[in-house]
Amino acid sequence: MTAIPHFYPVIMAGGSGTRLWPWSRRARPKQFLRFNSPYTLLQETYRRVLPLTSPERVLVVTNRRFVNEVQEQLPELPPENVLGEPEGRNTAPAIGWAAVVLHRRDPNAVMAALPADHIIARVERFRRVLRAAVAVAQEGYIVTLGITPTHPATGYGYIEQGDVLTEREGFTVYRLLRFTEKPDRTTAEAFLKAGRYVWNSGMFIWRVDRVLREIQQQMPDLYAGLERLGAVWGTPAAPETLAEVWPTLPKESVDYGIMEHVTDAAVIPADIGWNDVGSWEAVYQEYPKDASGNAVSGEVLMIDAEDNLVLGERRLVVVVGATNLVVVETEDAILICTRERAQDVRQVVKTLTAQGREEYL
Repeated sequence: MTAIPHFYPVIMAGGSGTRLWPWSRRARPKQFLRFNSPYTLLQETYRRVLPLTSPERVLVVTNRRFVNEVQEQLPELPPENVLGEPEGRNTAPAIGWAAVVLHRRDPNAVMAALPADHIIARVERFRRVLRAAVAVAQEGYIVTLGITPTHPATGYGYIEQGDVLTEREGFTVYRLLRFTEKPDRTTAEAFLKAGRYVWNSGMFIWRVDRVLREIQQQMPDLYAGLERLGAVWGTPAAPETLAEVWPTLPKESVDYGIMEHVTDAAVIPADIGWNDVGSWEAVYQEYPKDASGNAVSGEVLMIDAEDNLVLGERRLVVVVGATNLVVVETEDAILICTRERAQDVRQVVKTLTAQGREEYL
């Protein structure tokens, strides 16, 4: 597969993964973990895009304390391609910073903002849809990838498709009408029945000059800070300026800050075997199952148990007569919950934080 000219994947690797506690922790969030694969989620993301570009054109934006981890997991990346945020300020500043850096390198750059914590089963199809998205972005559109919904999910945002704009690489490209944040069950069922809604994947493709113009118009405070960073990037003044400017940038997502206000935006529905690994239930779906529907890893013994996710790290874990449980054992903590309550694991992190139990976070 040939490389795409002026194409720069930007991997967003700053998330905390609180819904996958106790595996995912502050010191090692989920993008640095392996889930039924020899590679971490970060490494999988990198490997997916590499046939379309070269290591010199891949950037990773992460928290400053994870820069060394990224470099260890992706040793082919030039050190200057790992951007370490002084603190997390959501996706709009992270994407804006990467766009400023890329614009200085290549004014014709087309950037793909890709979360580091997704599983994509249909990799070749994903690469084809990226090619299609880059071609549309070259025409000046801001492009997002929509995931063809399989059920009325309430944990995802939705995108409404408008008229057909064009065809690229065998994919139909639609005008993007509007975003809807996570709906209730009734609304999600209506979206699925309507047939013109897709899940918001959080993957965006655009020319860097176009996205910088959008930031200037929609988020002028952010743009002013990014201009200061861009003016000194690559000089000895860059670290000091970053430390001064970064805490002043607005803490906002790219969805709210930019995408909800743009015109000339497009969405490409893509059936790519996507899983955002956003909960232990999502992890259960990725693991192979035994004849009783159990997904297990580590030293695990199941007796008269069905449809459970059981992951052991250090000790033998035995489950007897249980159904639809999540059991995750680590060196210092054990999680037990029903699969139906898997999304509520983030509450564990909130409670531990409130109690000041930092050793478990």
